[in-house]
Amino acid sequence: MGLADKAKNAAEDALGKAKEVIGDATDNDKLKAEGKKDQASSSVKDAGENVKDAFKK
Repeated sequence: MGLADKAKNAAEDALGKAKEVIGDATDNDKLKAEGKKDQASSSVKDAGENVKDAFKK
């Protein structure tokens, strides 16, 4: 996995966590769900990159 991909995925995960926390604090269910979606998307991308890395070896 490239360094740029890792950074993008980490940023997406952090943004998702922030959205979830803000959504929870403000009782904004839409923002909270969007944050969870962003985190899940980041996790899926990380898994895909790990699979690609495994086949490169």
